[in-house]
Amino acid sequence: MTPERYQRLLQILTMRQPDLTVLMDNVHKSHNLSAILRNCDATGVFEAHAVYDRTTIRPNRGISSSSGKWVKVRTHQSIHAALDHFKQQNMQLVVADVSPNSIDFREVDYTHPTVIVLGAEKSGPDEEVIQQADHIVTIPMDGMVDSLNVSVAAALILFEAHRQRKQAGMYESSRLPEDVFQKTLFEWAHPVLARFYRRKKLAYPPLREDGEVIEQDEHVQARTGLEN
Repeated sequence: MTPERYQRLLQILTMRQPDLTVLMDNVHKSHNLSAILRNCDATGVFEAHAVYDRTTIRPNRGISSSSGKWVKVRTHQSIHAALDHFKQQNMQLVVADVSPNSIDFREVDYTHPTVIVLGAEKSGPDEEVIQQADHIVTIPMDGMVDSLNVSVAAALILFEAHRQRKQAGMYESSRLPEDVFQKTLFEWAHPVLARFYRRKKLAYPPLREDGEVIEQDEHVQARTGLEN
């Protein structure tokens, strides 16, 4: 861990948005999953969500290590369970869909707590999602094809949210709870040690200003046993 890399991790984590996320409703193609998570990382999404109630494919099969390392994916057993989760968070539901009721995706105010719902590659979003949507959005197109690849659509919507939030100053200071910030920072900076401490059911030790670990006695003793 170099001081420069540690400062970079601090900078990126400070800009993470806890109230901007995507919900992938049975998006199962590996290249789409990976691309959507790269879009999430690039726009400061802290955590993504996925529903896999109609397929046996698990999201971690399609997520590259580089994408999954920086944006965790929380899975839900059903779309109903996912929607209940977001209702409890008071997040507006923005659903990408080609529909007569759709509005231009740029007309939505993404500075509000927002979940962007992306439907399966062929079938689109679940009907329950459509019924509960606060906004159904579409991306205006002037060609023969009337829809984009799901990861491309995700990129356009996320970067519009990013633009609006940048203008509102929402990336200038950390918006994560302090305990979540410190926990995530340790896991980013020291992923191998983080796995070890979790196995031992030990709290993560504090970090110095350069990102190095300040180990307490019980940590040193546990580490010595591991190394021997």
